[in-house]
Amino acid sequence: MLSRFCWVLMMLAFSAMANANVEFTIPRSTVVELQDKNTDLTYPIFIKLPKSYRANTTASYPVIYLLDGSYAFQVVSGATRFPMNSGAMEQAIIVAISYSKGSKGAASRVRDYTPYLAEDWKLETGKAALHADFINNTVFTYISNNYRVEGMPRTIVGNSLGGLFSAYVLFSRPSMFNNYIIGSPSVWFHDNAILSEAIVPAKTAVNVYLSVGALERPEYGERQDMVEGAQKLAQKITQQSEQQINLKFKLIDEATHATAFPTTAIQGLDWLYGSRQEK
Repeated sequence: MLSRFCWVLMMLAFSAMANANVEFTIPRSTVVELQDKNTDLTYPIFIKLPKSYRANTTASYPVIYLLDGSYAFQVVSGATRFPMNSGAMEQAIIVAISYSKGSKGAASRVRDYTPYLAEDWKLETGKAALHADFINNTVFTYISNNYRVEGMPRTIVGNSLGGLFSAYVLFSRPSMFNNYIIGSPSVWFHDNAILSEAIVPAKTAVNVYLSVGALERPEYGERQDMVEGAQKLAQKITQQSEQQINLKFKLIDEATHATAFPTTAIQGLDWLYGSRQEK
């Protein structure tokens, strides 16, 4: 009897060890690699389909595009799971664009998300236009050719330098996306150059959710005054958008630069896709 009991305990222990080595996979997700033909760089693209996608074979879905994909994909996938599955939020395809393969540290995001050449930076800068071309010509084409998205709106979600990139796209090619979620944008980059950027008039109405953490100020340990930068960006959008940009600005209480993004993402998406929201 005792030996049988020991055998059961041993089997449970082995089972626990085996389960501990199983990696968690985000449901209904896949990873593809797309090459930018202009730069020869290759980017992993994370794609998650909504719960109803395979059953509703005639339905088309909006697409939410995420920058900083390796981080944002996990956050947004988890945060939207319940509201999308329960009907509190419109279901959408999530596409997260990660960093170029082989890049070290912040090199890929600094290169790809900054619109201007900053010669005083050690890392390469100023390739935002090329990266926007890659998204527009390669990523959009792949998604359109492989998923049911025809005629559906596109949303971009960018934070920090990704927020700067999103603002740059909004100003230079506003019709590339229907909706922009801009979190804690790095307005300060290259002496606030984004605030002098000319705004190309949007052909159709565009929704912009812009937010920043209330504690993103030097007195709370941040290097830059992100709050002031976001406020100036909001003012520029309001004054120069010719009524084509529907802006919602939000100051997130008690949030720092490190903690503001999850709130920005879910509140911005709820504003755009929530079943109770009116824009």
